[in-house]
Amino acid sequence: MGKSKLLEKVREEIRRRNYSYRTEQAYCNWIIRYIKSNGTVHPNNLGDIEVEQFLNDLANQKKVAASTQNQALAALVFLYKQVLHKKSLKLDNLKRAKKPKKLPVVLSHNEAMFILEKLSGRAQMICELLYGSGIRISECLRLRVQDVDFEQGQLWVRSGKGNRDRVSLLPKKCTPELRKQIKKVNMIHQKDLADGYGKALLPKALAIKYPAEQTNLGWQYLFPSATITRDPRSGMEHRYHISGRQIQRKLKKAVESANITKKVTCHTFRHSFATQLLRNGYDIRTVQELLGHKNLKTTMIYTHVINKSGNYIKSPVDHL
Repeated sequence: MGKSKLLEKVREEIRRRNYSYRTEQAYCNWIIRYIKSNGTVHPNNLGDIEVEQFLNDLANQKKVAASTQNQALAALVFLYKQVLHKKSLKLDNLKRAKKPKKLPVVLSHNEAMFILEKLSGRAQMICELLYGSGIRISECLRLRVQDVDFEQGQLWVRSGKGNRDRVSLLPKKCTPELRKQIKKVNMIHQKDLADGYGKALLPKALAIKYPAEQTNLGWQYLFPSATITRDPRSGMEHRYHISGRQIQRKLKKAVESANITKKVTCHTFRHSFATQLLRNGYDIRTVQELLGHKNLKTTMIYTHVINKSGNYIKSPVDHL
């Protein structure tokens, strides 16, 4: 099996398991780098020693983050276990990249609102959703029209991290603008249908069982792209959602305009959402469920942020 056939088999196994396209790209890139680092020798002729050497080099020579090394490891484990059907890698001599213990950057409520005031249009709407519901930027951009439940005041997050569905809050403040946004999406969708497009990407099983659903407004992205593109997997021409980079660029300018020196990204709003709920007395299990954390320990980090803040402990000089 040649190199191209190997990658074809990798993609086939990834798609059969309904992994995301970003995961497919990442796994294929790591497998290519692994093969090139061994002089294009086929992975069938390589094993634990070569995998350990490749991963150790990432940590020791290239100084990659622990998450990057873990992603490379996941890609190679997938290659050997699911594609080549080899025994699980032992990797007894693997040197793990050190994962620093960092507290997340959070904004005060006033800082968050000040930044939001510096934004406008779609970027403001999206960042308000991030801060108001705690969803990730990727989850926000993947929202479909039908995922907004105005009656129940909920957002349905489909296939979030770990391929899990969950329900989050729909901020009342966002409701009027979201209704206007859906009307805009409908106008774009009607024009696409008139031009011979208008089909949305559906989960594989649904696309086969209900092909007519592809043209339903409910399946259109809430924040559609300005252009129609070809899907790299199916080849279907459709209107994808906008890029998160657009929002991040506008957010960066808003932060600079607000004279806030903290390192603020779209994900900072998610951290700020969690800390604000805990400060307001909400149960940590409720926060865990809204954030979609599988493990409560992940949510517990926000209690450390609150406990270490200046408002929790009174400084000795303040008693003077």
